[in-house]
Amino acid sequence: MSFNLAATNTIANQFIAELRHVNIQQDRLRFRRNLERIGEILAYEISKTLDYHIVATETPMGIADMSVPSQRIVLATILRAGLPFHQGMLHYFDHADNAFISAYRRNRKDGSFEIQLDYISTPDLNGCVLILADPMLATGASINIALKELARFGAPAKVHIAAVIASTDGVEAVKKAHPAAQIWAGAIDEELTAKFYIVPGLGDAGDLAFGEKR
Repeated sequence: MSFNLAATNTIANQFIAELRHVNIQQDRLRFRRNLERIGEILAYEISKTLDYHIVATETPMGIADMSVPSQRIVLATILRAGLPFHQGMLHYFDHADNAFISAYRRNRKDGSFEIQLDYISTPDLNGCVLILADPMLATGASINIALKELARFGAPAKVHIAAVIASTDGVEAVKKAHPAAQIWAGAIDEELTAKFYIVPGLGDAGDLAFGEKR
């Protein structure tokens, strides 16, 4: 199952438009903040699917019965582009445990690539709600490899994949490998280039957020 935020007319489309705009995105501070904003909005949408329980909350005037999440949440992100997106989700899921994955594309001379995964820091994942956040879901290879490696640390009760921009091919690749996972995207684009970049997409999210890499 997948959720496309851009399919509904909300203020989120303004933030996505600014992320895509070739001139506005040159303001790194605004670019990072808009990644956070989409993270916040998708966190709110994901929160509607969680399990809840009632707690008695003491106010200055009495007791209020409030419905709060009852499941343990682990927020995972793929470095480095995922950091602002992750932070936006952490603004809402502020009690969450956190996991971090270092992964990148290693390009081959023939134009193909492989995903190189260097590092994982994660809590126990058994029984948790795992939310894996990566701004760009292009081919789905990074997500699929990250989930495969995270599985060594436990079996989540539920898996959510969150992206700012996804491609239809990437969404289908993740669905095929992880049919029980739910995919949440700010927008879903139809095209991938020969070098597997999303079109129209927004460019390289990591470079735009933090500066060009060598």
